[in-house]
Amino acid sequence: MRRLIVTADDFGLAAEVNEAVEQAHRHGVLSAASLMVAAPAAAPAVALARRLPGLRVGLHLTLVEDWPALPAADIPSLTDGSGRLRTDLAAYGFAIFSRPAVRRQVAGEIRAQFEAFRATGLVLDHVDAHQHFHLHPTVLGAILAIGHAYGMKALRVPAEPPRMLAAVEPSRRGLAPRIASPWAALMRRQVRGAGLTVADRVLGLAWSGAMTEARLAGLIAQLPPGLTEIYCHPATAGGFAGAAPGYRYRDELTALMSPRVAGALARSGARLCGYGDSAPN
Repeated sequence: MRRLIVTADDFGLAAEVNEAVEQAHRHGVLSAASLMVAAPAAAPAVALARRLPGLRVGLHLTLVEDWPALPAADIPSLTDGSGRLRTDLAAYGFAIFSRPAVRRQVAGEIRAQFEAFRATGLVLDHVDAHQHFHLHPTVLGAILAIGHAYGMKALRVPAEPPRMLAAVEPSRRGLAPRIASPWAALMRRQVRGAGLTVADRVLGLAWSGAMTEARLAGLIAQLPPGLTEIYCHPATAGGFAGAAPGYRYRDELTALMSPRVAGALARSGARLCGYGDSAPN
């Protein structure tokens, strides 16, 4: 059986993202969204999710770049002078490894975001992390230790098969997938060992912010059996606060609502679903 999860990350980041999630779910192939619980448009995103009972919603744990759930004064090692989460990922990652006080603050922020999601009343479909920061072994360990108490049953492992990408668009892989790949292999074993649902493959890393119609249709056309997640970043427009430079937000929304993509899905025989629709594997 082919099962496909199509996820929008950064749900709650901005009104433009929320609007795109609704459009792509109602009129396209989007089946899930990952909520940033402390982002500026999180409350409208939660209200929207309640009006879309078929949309599977997960927690997009945010430990870098954006807004924390805790007051910045409570997590000084995680935030910068503006109260936002740090962006110096190498130094930040080393501090998490080497300093117990930083690890305690990371655990506190993770717990606060799980608490915030629980307070929404939404069913927790899955968990993933902004910028895949859960590839950090210490962060992953904290998520596994804390998430169980909040009903976490599935966790994204960004293991992207290069052969599927090459079949769609032969090109050199970017640096990010090459760095992530060995860590993802270790992560998969650990997450499965914890009894959580893991997709057989996750696509979106190499083409982050550029999951165009041709790419999305091409990936769906060659889906192998098993559970696949394709994640994307749709929005009705770019230029909003927190938008990533160079991301093709509108193009990704167009792809999600494309008749070409819908046709590829129909021909594949894959069933759209969320992580919560799948038993642990």
